[in-house]
Amino acid sequence: MLKYKRVLLKLSGETFLGKRQHGIDPEFTQWLAREIKKAHEDNIQIAIIVGGGNIFRGATAEEHGLERTVGDYIGMLATIMNALALQAALEKEKQQARVLSAIEIKDVAEPYIRRRAIRHMEKGRVVIFAGGSGNPYFTTDTAAALRALETNSEIILKGTKVDGVFDKDPHKFRDAKMLPNITFENAIKDKQIGVLDNSALSLCMDHKIPILVFNLNKEDNIKKAVSGEKLGTLIS
Repeated sequence: MLKYKRVLLKLSGETFLGKRQHGIDPEFTQWLAREIKKAHEDNIQIAIIVGGGNIFRGATAEEHGLERTVGDYIGMLATIMNALALQAALEKEKQQARVLSAIEIKDVAEPYIRRRAIRHMEKGRVVIFAGGSGNPYFTTDTAAALRALETNSEIILKGTKVDGVFDKDPHKFRDAKMLPNITFENAIKDKQIGVLDNSALSLCMDHKIPILVFNLNKEDNIKKAVSGEKLGTLIS
């Protein structure tokens, strides 16, 4: 029994690193495309929003002497690069996909139009949102919450490198315990959790969109997440 009909999958830019230190790992991206396709084959409508931190992070632009606004726009362009790489990998797996960008770049991506995005999903295409929200000073986390709301997605799936949200850093502490459920209020108060930024969490809390934090790197986990199987940490 499928739990969700339409989901939004949030992928950070670091997801695309795979085994690399910088840029896009084609081998891992192809594996990821196969995992997404497996989940989509269960007639789940899937939208994906990607970050660009593997190429450029706008929030740190000022450290390099760049104006923050300029840095954020460069970061948005980086998300388009990741989106195109994922689209190509999905199409290699015979899965139709469309990139919709908040920044108009018509030679490589469709402009983001809400109704068009929903129509693509209804026709069985995976939709990849790029360009963040199209506005500087807003993170891809906030764009994810916004796109989830606009497309009537039932849940945000946040893919990470660990199994969920822990009470302390599992890489540093062996006795770290995973929390199966936490409230939005606790996620906002506890800055150590750091799943999404507070703007995104507040938006999801106000509109009652749950967030599932799960390990993206385990085979079949995307399929399990959209099927409502018990894994990861549910923020609600």
